[in-house]
Amino acid sequence: MAADNRGDSGRDEDRGRDGYLLDNRQTEAGERFDALAELFDPVTFRHVDALGIGPGMRCWEVGAGGPSVPTGLAERVGPSGTVVATDIDVSWTRGLAGDVIEVRQHDVAADPPPPGGFDLVHARLVLVHVSDRAEALRRMVRALRPGGRLLLEDADPGLQPLLCPDESGPAQRLANRLRSGFRQLMAERGADLTYGRTLPRLLREAGLADVRADAYFPITSPACAVLESATVRQIRGRLVAAGLATDEEIERHLANVASGTLDLATAPMISAWGRRP
Repeated sequence: MAADNRGDSGRDEDRGRDGYLLDNRQTEAGERFDALAELFDPVTFRHVDALGIGPGMRCWEVGAGGPSVPTGLAERVGPSGTVVATDIDVSWTRGLAGDVIEVRQHDVAADPPPPGGFDLVHARLVLVHVSDRAEALRRMVRALRPGGRLLLEDADPGLQPLLCPDESGPAQRLANRLRSGFRQLMAERGADLTYGRTLPRLLREAGLADVRADAYFPITSPACAVLESATVRQIRGRLVAAGLATDEEIERHLANVASGTLDLATAPMISAWGRRP
């Protein structure tokens, strides 16, 4: 997941320990952001370009996480446009601030939207982790200018729960068992594992027009292996503490991933978009 909006800095410390599973302050977060960018940036920017986002426009990137999406938006709207990149933890985007990109620490479900109105509001792999998703969505819709577009992209692990859809042997079965443990930890921390499929309906209920959606997930890619390795290393302590895996099993799985012999998939990422009348 690219990012998560987790409250102000004090609340962030508490939730980093007990709530959000993939803390952006851990060293593996950078590896995950790079892998997610390789996997999903082409999909995101295919939609951004189809929506006509271009010079002079104002964009709000919610839960920016890594730098790739704010940078890509800035390339499209600059030098006369603006990209406001927000997240609870802005450590990975702070260095982007400049003439086009503004970086703010912000909780989308609790803080007022950045002022000024936006031609595009975008969030990728964010809302599935936010406890008050409905309020976050209301605030994003409210931030749109008339005619502005909301583009939400979120995972739906319930639609395709396996790390190895081709479960052909012991290594694949172990991979899928660890992925099941990961989903269990996410659900215990409030993640909605079926959220992605609800996006079209939620956008219509929010009053948006011209709502459309599609889905994408890679079945095998080197970036999937990078993402899996970084994710498992980031949560291995929680997997072991919960009795979902042993250290030996995790080491064996990481070796299997590094071997390049597993076809590793992601959960489907559903992209949904609509226009404020």
